[in-house]
Amino acid sequence: MRAARLMSLLLLLQGRGGMTAAELAGELEVSERTIHRDVLALSESGVPVYADRGRGGGYRLLDGYRTRLTGLDRAEAEALFLSGVPAALREMGLEEVAATARLKAAAALSPGVRDAPATAAQRFHLDAPGWFAGDSPPPAALAPLARAVWRDLAVTAVYKGAKRTVEPYGLVLKAGAWYLAARSGERFLIYRVDRFGEIDVLARVFERDPGFDLAAFWAGQSGAFTRSLLRETITLRLSEAGVRLLRHIADPAALPDALASLQPDGTVRLGVESVRVAYGQVLRFGPEAEVLEPPELRALVAEAAARLATLYR
Repeated sequence: MRAARLMSLLLLLQGRGGMTAAELAGELEVSERTIHRDVLALSESGVPVYADRGRGGGYRLLDGYRTRLTGLDRAEAEALFLSGVPAALREMGLEEVAATARLKAAAALSPGVRDAPATAAQRFHLDAPGWFAGDSPPPAALAPLARAVWRDLAVTAVYKGAKRTVEPYGLVLKAGAWYLAARSGERFLIYRVDRFGEIDVLARVFERDPGFDLAAFWAGQSGAFTRSLLRETITLRLSEAGVRLLRHIADPAALPDALASLQPDGTVRLGVESVRVAYGQVLRFGPEAEVLEPPELRALVAEAAARLATLYR
């Protein structure tokens, strides 16, 4: 962990010209004392870092000093930032490029820390897809779309039976399914990759909107979609134990409004997708919840309670 922090500190100084100990501590989420020790370690290892004294001072690298990775090309450098998601790299056809980038990065490390990548890989692994997703192959459209995304190339594709031309901005892997964020005309839209038919990557390079933030766009779109599914509202009376269970049972998109509606007697209004979906949720509360509204749901739960009483009589 310290080796990674030292590299981050070095790259921060290289990229920004100079920073105070307080600024570095804030960026790296450590104490200023730790920053002083890390700077000393860098200096002892031969990195020409020095301190400016007085107001506006801080740590700087000797003018002209640059740390270099050994010959990373653009594709390798981009793939290196995705190395923590091996399944995604494999499905986009970037696994070999990323492996080469990791080797080059490891070659640039000092001998004492060259085993760090292997050490980390033995201890941490990100498994992005959900359980029981199976070993289905990636969508055929994924590899050409990934190439277009990296190179800012427009594509013409068949989507849900209609041919359209879009500017692919980014790819999102969510619970084992791939989605494309793309601009169509003046709008940014989400497309499910496995619903694309024939893909034709055009030679036309499009100009990206510099204000587009993929993570923020996805969060907004997925949040709006999830909230749009909550078409029904039910009313429950929860025990103290039921209130504690609410966070684990309610749909995450419905939870804020539910907590805001919670009354001292445990009455709560909860957004749900449908009465049938709510039935399964309410049964998870067991005896810690009473359905007040709607009558249809109350009748379903009462019937289930009666059947349970018969089974356990």
